[in-house]
Amino acid sequence: MAYNIIFYFSDQQRWDTCGCFGQPLNITPNLDELAAEGVKFDNAFSPQPVCGPCRALFQTGKYPTETGCFRNNLMLPSQIKTLGEYMEKDAGYETAYIGKWHLASDGELEKKPTIDHTITAVPLELRGGYTGYWRAADVLEFTSHGYDGYVFDENNNRIDFKGYRADCINQFALDYLDQYTGEKPFFMTVSQIEPHHQNDHNHYEGPDGSKQRFANFVLPEDLKALGGNAAEEYPDYLGQCASLDENLGRLVAKLKEKGLYDNTVILYASDHGSHFKTRNRDAHLNGYDDYKRSCHDGCLHVPLVICGGPFKGGREVTELVSTESIPKTLLALAGVEVGDRMIGENLLDVVEKKNDNRANEVFAQISESRCGRCIRTADYMYSVYAPGVNGGEAAASDVYADDFLYDMKKDPWQLNNVVADPAYAVVKAELRERLLNWIERAEGARPTITD
Repeated sequence: MAYNIIFYFSDQQRWDTCGCFGQPLNITPNLDELAAEGVKFDNAFSPQPVCGPCRALFQTGKYPTETGCFRNNLMLPSQIKTLGEYMEKDAGYETAYIGKWHLASDGELEKKPTIDHTITAVPLELRGGYTGYWRAADVLEFTSHGYDGYVFDENNNRIDFKGYRADCINQFALDYLDQYTGEKPFFMTVSQIEPHHQNDHNHYEGPDGSKQRFANFVLPEDLKALGGNAAEEYPDYLGQCASLDENLGRLVAKLKEKGLYDNTVILYASDHGSHFKTRNRDAHLNGYDDYKRSCHDGCLHVPLVICGGPFKGGREVTELVSTESIPKTLLALAGVEVGDRMIGENLLDVVEKKNDNRANEVFAQISESRCGRCIRTADYMYSVYAPGVNGGEAAASDVYADDFLYDMKKDPWQLNNVVADPAYAVVKAELRERLLNWIERAEGARPTITD
């Protein structure tokens, strides 16, 4: 029988919250166990560190500038074939979608949408092709807090929940497995909102007692050096991450109880990380920011672990990969080869080192805080921005200018911007050319980049 597939993803989780990626505290023992059994990707990066655009990419396998979903508060286009449609129609899977959707409302940024499903049921035609089990809210942080809230089911009925939100969202996944009949393989997405901050409280809301439980936290070096609000918020943030992991463990236990684990592939990732208000303080900010929306590793570097099926053996991938490859990888696991209809690569090919000429680099599009682009290699991070262009209004620009360049070997926490240093002129010129080539391929136009 075909593999069952679970895509379990968090919201705003840095890679370094996980033990398998270096977290010193015991935050993620269940994910660490999956990593030891499956494959962990040490250098996985988000292609767009904003909730809506990244989710649009996860559902379409296309860049946000192609779908038009380049910022939050933009609806997923109906004419693009989605991951859910491929799974149901091409692969013959039963689907379940649980948690945050964030693709069914449309309007201006940071204003009430003109088409507004943020706190009401998402109609069937706006669910991206998912016709099965549905326990979701379009903007989950608007229908819930750290404790208590509501989602909607496939029949548009409101379902209230009581308790810590991550536990309740996960319980919907357990409920699905309890009613699963096994007639078809299943593809289940669990889209948790933790460890995202609670918008209306401007605070990371861990389970009660998180501040005491994680009082001995160790701040990552970028957060320690740059200030921001991490010193206050990090214990709750870690509490949220620990809760996610506890729920991941409950899900694995349920799969084993049902005899499903051995034939199920679990992909764990996050849409983007968090810089804890340490970045985007410069004069280039032309739009909105709080915790992401930047070409820094704090925003782009995310956890990625795949366990099950061909992803086995406790393998470690050190090459740079982009989470833009998740849709193509999930479909390949389901037996659907989409070729150039989706961006990215089948991550199994990276694990098995099938491409000797593979470029070890990733790219990202930035919106809302600015209109920006960047290239990340093993040795450098180079980023550009569009002068005078509001990142919440324009998807792209004809002209970009240097924003920053970091030497990752000398400066792994990206604290010393050398973009204007003459010693890096040759490196910058090479990275600029590679970035321009990528923009031209991805967006269909070649802009100009100035110093």
